[in-house]
Amino acid sequence: MSDYRTLTQIVRAARTRLEAYAWNYVVGGSETEATVRRNRVAIERLAFVPRVLRNVEHIETTTTLLGTSLRIPYILAPIGSLQDVWPEGSGAQVRGACAFGTLPVVSSVTQPALEDAAEEAVGDKWFQLYVRGDIDWIADIVRRVRESGYRALVMTVDVARYSNRERQFLHDWVPDGRRGADGPQFQARFDWGMLAQIIELAGLPVIVKGIQTAGDALKALESGVAAVWVSNHGGRQLDSARATLDILPEVVTAIGGRLPVIVDGGFYRGTDVIKALALGADVVAGGRLHAWALGAGGAPTVRRMLELLEDEIATTMGLLGVTSLGELDRSFVARDENFSGCGTAFPLLDLTDAMQPPGVANSL
Repeated sequence: MSDYRTLTQIVRAARTRLEAYAWNYVVGGSETEATVRRNRVAIERLAFVPRVLRNVEHIETTTTLLGTSLRIPYILAPIGSLQDVWPEGSGAQVRGACAFGTLPVVSSVTQPALEDAAEEAVGDKWFQLYVRGDIDWIADIVRRVRESGYRALVMTVDVARYSNRERQFLHDWVPDGRRGADGPQFQARFDWGMLAQIIELAGLPVIVKGIQTAGDALKALESGVAAVWVSNHGGRQLDSARATLDILPEVVTAIGGRLPVIVDGGFYRGTDVIKALALGADVVAGGRLHAWALGAGGAPTVRRMLELLEDEIATTMGLLGVTSLGELDRSFVARDENFSGCGTAFPLLDLTDAMQPPGVANSL
């Protein structure tokens, strides 16, 4: 794994090794994929305002999230059907994250079973749940989650309907997590009242993932959640949604430090992570990046990906003139609306091979 010296090399290896359907599942969004592109452009348009002549010999990248110590302010977001990317599925995700020292969030629509994934963890882990049944069904799942030692429950709230993901349809392919899926009507019925019931019965901290407005962030706060997670599902649900980096400041202002704020959506590099923290996020979550790492080589490559990301984060901090995450604030960034961006976090990656469908570079 030490042969990987850059994140770009890991993504390139994943492109080489993954079947076309799996690659497109990971990189794809919904319909025109405008939300995917907006996520990246918003990040690229945010420029740094560095300080110089500061002693940055020793840099601290660690933080905590709801009592869990993190080696870097980055956690592994839940991804469904990871077994289509790597045979061990979320087991490898969990093992790679814990070996490095960060938090894995296991999806309810991936393999192996939640109990088996939990056994791979040497450290804390969270579980993410889609509502596919009534409150009794949810209570049974939550019981299993508690008994398996998960530290928190993440409720995804932006999938009232499954989106039109054209890349999957064009390949005539359905992810394992969607095959034979039942109970979609329960996700459509999922509302604030049911969230309150889940919080009451959970016996665990509950996080809401999919917040995209300050108003909903405040409702979540008032409902008693433990953290809010700003997310547009990586551009995989509502097309033409706002970029999460554009949403983040209003949510941070509304929450006012009363709860941790997590954000995802196109964050692939150390610079991306630091920009989100400068705007007030406590932790950044990423999905596609560790899916590519899994596709490139399983759990060891996930660990290597996190090591490379750690180095990028530390390098960015040093060049900004800060030595701890707590020093970051909005004075370190400025928006450049005239910068068009290149639409990709990996501009040096050659994706021009014959297998490559058009437009994929804009999804990275």
